[in-house]
Amino acid sequence: MKKRIVILGGGESGVGAALLCKQQGYDVFLSDGGILKESYRNELIENDIAFEDGLHSEANILNADEILKSPGIPNTNKLVQEIRKRNIPIISEMELAYRHKGESKIIGITGSNGKTTTTSLIYHICKSGGLNCALVGNIGISITKQIALDPKPLYVVEISSFQLDDIFSFRPDVAVLTNITEDHLDRYDHDFEKYIASKFNIVKNQTDQDFFIYNADDPVTVKYLNQHPFHSKPLPISMQKEQPKGAFITNGIMKLKHGEGLSMSIYDFALKGKHNQYNTMAAAVASSLVGIRKDRIRDAVSSFESLAHRMEKVATVRGIDFINDSKATNVNSTWFALESMEKPVTIILGGVDKGNDYELLKDMVQEKVKTIVCMGIDNVKIHAAFQGVVKNIVDAGSAEEAVRKAYALSEKGDVVLLSPACASFDLFKNYEDRGDQFKKAVKEL
Repeated sequence: MKKRIVILGGGESGVGAALLCKQQGYDVFLSDGGILKESYRNELIENDIAFEDGLHSEANILNADEILKSPGIPNTNKLVQEIRKRNIPIISEMELAYRHKGESKIIGITGSNGKTTTTSLIYHICKSGGLNCALVGNIGISITKQIALDPKPLYVVEISSFQLDDIFSFRPDVAVLTNITEDHLDRYDHDFEKYIASKFNIVKNQTDQDFFIYNADDPVTVKYLNQHPFHSKPLPISMQKEQPKGAFITNGIMKLKHGEGLSMSIYDFALKGKHNQYNTMAAAVASSLVGIRKDRIRDAVSSFESLAHRMEKVATVRGIDFINDSKATNVNSTWFALESMEKPVTIILGGVDKGNDYELLKDMVQEKVKTIVCMGIDNVKIHAAFQGVVKNIVDAGSAEEAVRKAYALSEKGDVVLLSPACASFDLFKNYEDRGDQFKKAVKEL
């Protein structure tokens, strides 16, 4: 009898998982409490996959042998609690992908900040170095869809903490943990240690044949290394002290200690800012582990173009620079953005607060920011945090209004930085929509 897998959630990862399940001969059913996007609905129909949307019917769900849950559905969801009560195993898309990847290798990247940039840079280096690889996971298409439709020998995967929550055997050949800072605490009972444990899941199944790249300067990672034992080969990266393995930066030179080794000036890195030096070190080490030669790493690191919505230069209008950092959905990302600023800043902050501690930003804001434009439905917490720290704090109810006000309050030689430190779901569909509306508004000035 066929194994029955029910997929909860019909977004990119859910539909990708359904396609792979169908291909692998499972009895598969997809259920989405909302209304499916037309493109996803058509994919399911074309592939003869049973589904429902607009509801979760328990009769069709609770008879599953296994349930694959979308990372967007929290454990507090009543249906999820009922599934757990009945001891029906819940797996993540990463788990399903691992079971069916065959001989392919996986570089898995997680972390609170920098994972999208690091993942994209690793992919860029591997692709430039001649490897047949795919950029998947939280960025690009879902890993299960890639495996189903166009399998590759190497998958470079961005992995969120939610995608690591329900894994049993998932094991990347190379694991990268960029850093750990407070984020998504609303999903982890406001318990930082639960979130930390989730991040360390990336190494829990690794063996001594695998590699673990981590930031030796990140206090949280270092503090919890011993509490989350791992068996893979550690490859630390650091700017604070020389490392015998991994990579380090000293006197403006990155030294890669793996493979052929490599020395390269940080001034040749395409990505600027201290945080991007860590991202670049991690990417260089990871790509050296899959056989990319040092000259190819050097070329790719210096030719990489930064990502949309991540410190993306939009335009200069009458001497005022506009930068789109909409992907900064937590306080630490915004801190890093501000740290790299060399001109006076008008910052656009706000959105759905995930338990933010704005205290972390105060010194940086005091040093760099002249005006805050709050762009959200509820801006009370931002006003309270920065009253008396910044002279001007104003509110805006849309990207267009925020850009107009920021422009009016800035002068030649300033930067208007959209780096919200919050999720986007109060006024926008997602951070891309927020960034796109910001760019459109800038172009209309």
